[in-house]
Amino acid sequence: MTAAIRPITGAAHGRILSVGSYRPDRIVTNDELCERIDSSDEWIRERSGIIERRHAAADESVADMATVAANEAIERAGIAPEQIGMVLLATVTHPYQTPSAAAEVAHRIGTNGAAAMDISAACAGFCYGLELANSLVRTGSCAYVVVVGVEKLSDWVDFDDRSTAFLFADGAGAVVVGPSDVPAIGPVVWGSDGGQLDAITMTQSLIEYKTEGGDIFPALEMQGQQVFRWAVGEVAKVARQALEVAGVSADDLDAFIPHQANMRITDAMVRALKLPEHVPVARDIAYTGNTSAASIPIAMKAMLDAEEIPHGGTALTIGFGAGLVYAAQVVTLP
Repeated sequence: MTAAIRPITGAAHGRILSVGSYRPDRIVTNDELCERIDSSDEWIRERSGIIERRHAAADESVADMATVAANEAIERAGIAPEQIGMVLLATVTHPYQTPSAAAEVAHRIGTNGAAAMDISAACAGFCYGLELANSLVRTGSCAYVVVVGVEKLSDWVDFDDRSTAFLFADGAGAVVVGPSDVPAIGPVVWGSDGGQLDAITMTQSLIEYKTEGGDIFPALEMQGQQVFRWAVGEVAKVARQALEVAGVSADDLDAFIPHQANMRITDAMVRALKLPEHVPVARDIAYTGNTSAASIPIAMKAMLDAEEIPHGGTALTIGFGAGLVYAAQVVTLP
């Protein structure tokens, strides 16, 4: 006779309860980067919308930044660290294959041995983590989940590479996901296109670097036009699908918070979505740069703190990046 397994009862719905962020102190201007690349402040602003970005200190780690952002989110959520059942940390820049950065952060923020794991989904990592957190809360596996997007991309950029040196930056953003009586995280629309692995990749693997050597440590490289066409054409469709499955129209939105990849991509997506002029759009890339998995929560907190968007409002979030991977969902703002 097969034993009956006791069912787990979770929350009716999940929601983002709070958001925290961390921006490194060091401001890096376009002019500073142009000392090593053949470019100009005017060209960088025109092509990307970036005016300046933040770089972490040499002794500042992914776990350091994630811990600050997570602690702020927990404090704002009004819960105790011991109530957290899982730490999901989205990053592609933790320099260790193992152990995970998430396990270190779970310990440092004072959880009582919470489950922890890293997510490698590049710039879509935060949205992937948000869907996983929502599912964990709804199934009853966790009462509260911390989702962190964090990157120290300055460790993995070749500052002599004109195509990438000015784009990428460092920072962390975190949210606490907990129970809700009403739907507050819409169905996710996500996927990947592994046929375009070459669009955003590394100059070589760490194994190749170990065995073959080279003058430059493995660094990010990107086919800019390929990524632009994909983001504007295909990812914009994903955004529309996320609105449709959530039963929300563009006119219903109080905010559009896309991954901060490039201002021109954001502008093109706004046009493709036919977003009404009254909907505020995150343009945090201007002063923060592209922080990959961290960009959405960092931008969300900045807009909330500046009162550009309302607490409890409705926002469309979408992340997209190397893989090529993507994820989008409509959320109620904390």
